[in-house]
Amino acid sequence: MRILIVEDEELAFNRLAGLIREIQSDIEIHGPLDSITETVKHLTVNTNYDLIFLDIQLADGKSFTIFEELKIVTPVIFTTAYDEYALQAFELNSIDYLLKPVNREKLKQAIDKLVKLKEYFGSEFSNQQLYNMLRSIALPKPAEYKNRFLISKGDAMVPVKVDEIAGFYAEDKEVFLLTFDNKRYIIPHSVEELSVKLDPKHFFRVNRQFILSVDAIKKVHNYFNFKLKVEIVTDPKIEIIVSRAKATAFKAWMNGEVAPGE
Repeated sequence: MRILIVEDEELAFNRLAGLIREIQSDIEIHGPLDSITETVKHLTVNTNYDLIFLDIQLADGKSFTIFEELKIVTPVIFTTAYDEYALQAFELNSIDYLLKPVNREKLKQAIDKLVKLKEYFGSEFSNQQLYNMLRSIALPKPAEYKNRFLISKGDAMVPVKVDEIAGFYAEDKEVFLLTFDNKRYIIPHSVEELSVKLDPKHFFRVNRQFILSVDAIKKVHNYFNFKLKVEIVTDPKIEIIVSRAKATAFKAWMNGEVAPGE
């Protein structure tokens, strides 16, 4: 099997190439290519590959651009440090999508998937055949998140839009919805349920007690033992601590870099 690796980080290339050789020693590895320009130029005249590992973020942009300049018929496995491009990678009919640092078992599963597809389609299996197969099934729907909550208020019920919500917190076996105008309502959801019902671009579960809107955060302070202390706009006296385990993900989320995970 001839494999081309497109990757702009030497350490990432060496790790991936090493793992591939561990999994299948007779694989012929080519690369790395580190840019869109270099890859387009190379693939224009070199097409005899069985598989391409393609890093999404290259030195001169996102590698999706390559598909606008060339018709790629060689099966592709995307690699990336972030998970926000999964749907786009799927739409380009890739074999798989691997997050960095690449996990050995997931890499083996991706290569095994290619082998099984080749067995099914024959030795001439290509991205075009994968496209024809995927075209017959529905693309996964984007996750649907709550955009409002119906709140009981006396004898009435009032809708509260998510952009009015500063956060949610658990206290005395109840869960409260906190609005930006500092109103609190008891809601019939657990913090665990809310963490999957809310759009992770806008809400982050900072600890077991609190889920915060990004717009509610006024300041973030370094705290002891690599934790973080969050000050919110509605009530800066409330002490909200981000654990050491979640601090890195929280800062990345605040910076708009990745969608947070639990």
